[in-house]
Amino acid sequence: MSGQTRAAVFRKLEALYARMDAGYAQTSSALGLSCSDCPDNCCTSYFQHHTYVEWAYLWQGLRKLEEARREAFLERARDYVESAGAQLAQGLRPRLMCPLNEEGLCGLYGHRLMICRLHGVPNRMVRPDGQVVAFPGCFKAQELVRDRDDFPVLDRTPLYRELAALEMALLGRRAGRLPKVDHTLAQMMVLGPPAF
Repeated sequence: MSGQTRAAVFRKLEALYARMDAGYAQTSSALGLSCSDCPDNCCTSYFQHHTYVEWAYLWQGLRKLEEARREAFLERARDYVESAGAQLAQGLRPRLMCPLNEEGLCGLYGHRLMICRLHGVPNRMVRPDGQVVAFPGCFKAQELVRDRDDFPVLDRTPLYRELAALEMALLGRRAGRLPKVDHTLAQMMVLGPPAF
């Protein structure tokens, strides 16, 4: 594991998540963006996640739950995977509630993944090839900036780089030899903890 224990990597991931939360809070506050009274729910967005480190950290959180609660979440995840598969087979982009959502709140809030922390605000990132990719944010954010030329944009680039470094620290020599991760949160739950 490149000299770093899983616990050490997870501590660094927690610190990174705290910086993500702070960046989101700063950007949303500067925009005047709030999720309060929103007619939409980001937890129905179809996201795919791409790191073993977040997958493993998600499972660390799931293991801490009381067994009955964990099993209820896993049952919802199995239903999600089945329903999403059926919708994808019909050429539709799934719009299903996240299996961890409990009455509008995340049942594993402290262990939620990067995209769950950053979705909503306008953001950008510079890919390793130098191409800039911009995301406009949720519909409420887009409404807030519609008539503005200058507005805050969260730069995800350093956050992604740090996440990639933590992925490498966790996987060590296995990095690059393992299958690429391209799973929804529900799939990560149904598949169980990542094997590496």
